[in-house]
Amino acid sequence: QLELVESGGGLVQPGGSLKLSCAASEFTLDYYDVAWYRLAPGKEREGISCIGHSGSPTHYADSVKGRFTISRNNAENTVYLQMNSLKPEDTAVYYCAAWVGPIMGWDTRQSGEFDYWGQGTQVTVAS
Repeated sequence: QLELVESGGGLVQPGGSLKLSCAASEFTLDYYDVAWYRLAPGKEREGISCIGHSGSPTHYADSVKGRFTISRNNAENTVYLQMNSLKPEDTAVYYCAAWVGPIMGWDTRQSGEFDYWGQGTQVTVAS
């Protein structure tokens, strides 16, 4: 089945770290730009970070800049999101999405503008 599968979420204490994975199943991510989004209860979807199909450019939301790092390994067909110094306000369901360019406007793309959208992984930051 052609899909994106997120993993790596969980419960972590404030200040802790998690590494999320977004793996492509039955297709290759080589030609796709990929972004991470999150959705928290009562809040609008927020674009967290994106990465170009070749590994650049990368972009981050101000809320996570300096704490989160996006990367990709096309040989593993996977995009990663390393999250450090986690805060309670980072609690959300994290989704990855993939599309064939342009990367511009990645943080405001609408649902119908993605080629693939994952099922999400829950991240909870609490003591």
